[in-house]
Amino acid sequence: SESTMNLTDEGSVIERCKKGDREAFASIVQKYMKPAYYVALGYVSRPEDALDLSQDAFVNAFRHIKRFDSSRKFFPWFYSILKNLCMNHLTRIQRRREKSIEEMSEEEGQVPIPVEAVSPEASLVQKDLREKIGQALLRLRPKEREIIILQHFQDYSYQEIADLLGIPIGTVMSRLYSARQALRRELEKMGVTY
Repeated sequence: SESTMNLTDEGSVIERCKKGDREAFASIVQKYMKPAYYVALGYVSRPEDALDLSQDAFVNAFRHIKRFDSSRKFFPWFYSILKNLCMNHLTRIQRRREKSIEEMSEEEGQVPIPVEAVSPEASLVQKDLREKIGQALLRLRPKEREIIILQHFQDYSYQEIADLLGIPIGTVMSRLYSARQALRRELEKMGVTY
């Protein structure tokens, strides 16, 4: 039913978003805020930046929702908005690395994303290993980092990742394979067998 907002029929929820229904859009945010946060984290590595960028991407998506074809899946379209914001953010950092970055001006009508909804529940046993894996992840290319975060830390299936990123399942498998190899190489440099 509409009241439960279970999004079994995402298209009809998107149609309500197109009419400016914020409650309908809040349910979309609820469904996708975790993958959005982890995708952003794959690109920008700082949790607070990832949170800002994923939140900003939802604001942009709501602003441009009328352009979206509701017969298609939401996340691949949203992902392209999020990815562009992440890439722009990285470019800005490179351009003025020495200055503090106070981007992302506060705008009215933002959909707030509670931090506790996305803070990762680390299941890895030792804190030391967790930190080393974190350091090794930062040395990977963004696409490798992102796919490991989605699969390993978020436990998405290959099919779910393919749907989220809008790429073929074969691409997911090959990207994940090369990402794991790269992660293993980085960890070996630190003396960790993984």
